[in-house]
Amino acid sequence: MNGVFLVGFMGSGKTTVGKLLAERLGWTFADLDDDVEAAAGMTVSGIFAARGEQEFRDIEHEALRARAQAVRDGERLVVALGGGAFVPERNVELLQACGTTVWLDAPLDVLRARVEPASHRPLAKDAAKFEELYQARREAYGKARHRIDGGGESPEATVEKIVAILGKVGDTKRSPAPFEYS
Repeated sequence: MNGVFLVGFMGSGKTTVGKLLAERLGWTFADLDDDVEAAAGMTVSGIFAARGEQEFRDIEHEALRARAQAVRDGERLVVALGGGAFVPERNVELLQACGTTVWLDAPLDVLRARVEPASHRPLAKDAAKFEELYQARREAYGKARHRIDGGGESPEATVEKIVAILGKVGDTKRSPAPFEYS
């Protein structure tokens, strides 16, 4: 098992926790939105505005395929996915086949507080749509192999929970994570 894919709604802490987890494991961290922006040559907001959500999702899928292939090739990666990346079934199947998925769950009020200042998020501009999207995506996030409450603890505590899960990853019919606990 060389790949950990963090899924969850915007503001759930995927990037913050992902960087800390990668450091803790001695692995490489990747933010899928950064990959998408590099591939498109523009920001996520710019892609949404100029090309629409479907084009963004297609670029996102290709970026995800590249990261999944790197994991299959032996690269040890912690990848923070965008909030909608784990919704399409093709992405779920891709990730479940090459690593472990961890849902960082958090209550809506916590997510709102974290995201509102970040007006660069195109799908967070309307509060009612934000809540509707949150509710709609929860079922998809529930397909992750593991769920962690990311709303009330420090990012460091969340990392330690993930490290403990990775030590027990045998329940997913994969060998334990190739790292040492420190």
